[in-house]
Amino acid sequence: MSAQTKKYSPPDPILLTLFANRFMSVAEAMGRSLQQTAISTNIKERLDFSCALFAPDGDLVANAPFIPIHLGSMSFAVRYQMQLHAKTLKPGDVLMTNSPHAGGSHLPDITIISPVFSAPSSTGEREIIFFTASRGHHADIGGILPGSMPPTSQTIFEEGANILSFKIVHEGMFDHEGLVDYMVTKPAQYPGSSGCRNLRDVESDLKAQIAANYKGIQLIQQIVDDYGLETVQEYMYHIRANAESSVRNLLRDVVKRAGSNVLEAIDYLDDGSPIKLKVEIDEKEGSAVLDFEGTGCEIRGNLNAPISVVHSAVIYCMRAMLDMDIPLNAGCLVPITVKIPEGSLLAPSRTAAVCGGNVLTSQRIVDVVLKAFHACAASQGCTNNLTFGAGGKDKDGNNVVGYGYYETIAGGSGAGPGWHGTSGVHTHITNTRIGDVEILERRYPVIVHQFGIREGSGGKGRWRGGDGVVREIEFLEPLQVSILSERRTRQPYGMEGGEPGALGRNTWIKQPREEDGDLPEDYDERRPLKPRKINIGGKATTFMGKGDRLLIETPGAGAWGISKEEEEELAHGGHDHLRAWAPRGSLAEREAAQAGF
Repeated sequence: MSAQTKKYSPPDPILLTLFANRFMSVAEAMGRSLQQTAISTNIKERLDFSCALFAPDGDLVANAPFIPIHLGSMSFAVRYQMQLHAKTLKPGDVLMTNSPHAGGSHLPDITIISPVFSAPSSTGEREIIFFTASRGHHADIGGILPGSMPPTSQTIFEEGANILSFKIVHEGMFDHEGLVDYMVTKPAQYPGSSGCRNLRDVESDLKAQIAANYKGIQLIQQIVDDYGLETVQEYMYHIRANAESSVRNLLRDVVKRAGSNVLEAIDYLDDGSPIKLKVEIDEKEGSAVLDFEGTGCEIRGNLNAPISVVHSAVIYCMRAMLDMDIPLNAGCLVPITVKIPEGSLLAPSRTAAVCGGNVLTSQRIVDVVLKAFHACAASQGCTNNLTFGAGGKDKDGNNVVGYGYYETIAGGSGAGPGWHGTSGVHTHITNTRIGDVEILERRYPVIVHQFGIREGSGGKGRWRGGDGVVREIEFLEPLQVSILSERRTRQPYGMEGGEPGALGRNTWIKQPREEDGDLPEDYDERRPLKPRKINIGGKATTFMGKGDRLLIETPGAGAWGISKEEEEELAHGGHDHLRAWAPRGSLAEREAAQAGF
């Protein structure tokens, strides 16, 4: 009999809080282990990883404050692997996957899944009682460009290693040869694509993920030893039920504040593709249907978002609007039905490119959900994905060892009814750090010339939108440099009369060079030419020479409400003051919408 069908007595509130924190502490300890043992800049310094604990059915039980886009979608990955291997898994087995078809988000996010077994029964049998899982963004897993986030990809085959399911550890034995096949050999088979450019670092980080999972197994087994399996599973159920009840109450509150049980919103990607949402709330049941009918069709580029990413964005929004200190878990989605039209950019085909959908389209989904719920103005709506590196296939088709660097860059967070937006933060579902200047300059051939707040880029209003940032990087040797970004043609919206945030901008500051043909015939070295400034748009890759710079100006965020001066003018003109009905919750209490998990 499953936990969902059992009838439990009401929970003890003290034990409920204790177990919620014990479960979260398992994920936190896993995260500390992963950070301490990883070697890549992306995982060790940027903290682009997540760890979580899952029920035997694959439902998310608890997590620490990691990356929301990871946490909501990892359940899909655990369930997929459980369906493939549940009957054959043994103690010491570890599974690896990154395929969007198998619950992945995009290919650089590799998920490592470890089953937790019960103690042997009198017959010697053991059952799976939990799963521990970790997902880390690996800075290069092959593909057509260093960094494995190609802004020009049109199929998933161009984005790197695509692993549906791989038993990376079989009863305690690590499969190095199998890893080489999946990470180096298979990705290089596609025209123009290379295998992993730095397998040594990737393998080391994967081993760190495996170790982090094992740390989680040890800790959850200790909890079972302390309280007994039956009590642990009972409170696992109560924690999910508590989250479910909280979301149902939120939905009822929204209907009262909005005066309607139907909410609608639409926003657009920079290419004009619409993301449309209609929310119908059943006030009696405290449930809702989120229907994305009217969303644009699959995109030829890489802004398609797998359905696991859509659910991640929705579960994040539900948790963010709750005024309760509870773990993000599967219970948040129980009252929610998500409908996604087949063939849309939110339900793409199996071969569609998706690397931008996870980091950019996901942000727009959040913007649309929060707009429908009238919760706050739009944040920057972007992650400003910068990659550069070297290596890959040479002119003879050989795989050259190199490297890839990846970072996301902060922007402004949206204002709301009672708070100003925050400047220079990673917003919503990309709760990572940026690469430290000292580490970046020490490990890579670059100089950071500017990194600061982009003053005045936030929208103006009663409550101001947060400002974006300026980041200017000079390259000390020729490198392939790519930028994958949004909000370069459509501004982050304001709410209740507040102004929108400023658009982002990417500028290549190019030094004139003879080999590029941009030196005049009468060029005199005694009178150096000024560099050219070239707007490369939101999605571009280019080979930058020594001394070239990339200037990235990230979007500001939208404001909430008209200014006091405008309000007075409207009042004198006989207009009523615009009133907000935003739901109570942590969004209205925290300046950064991603805080509080």
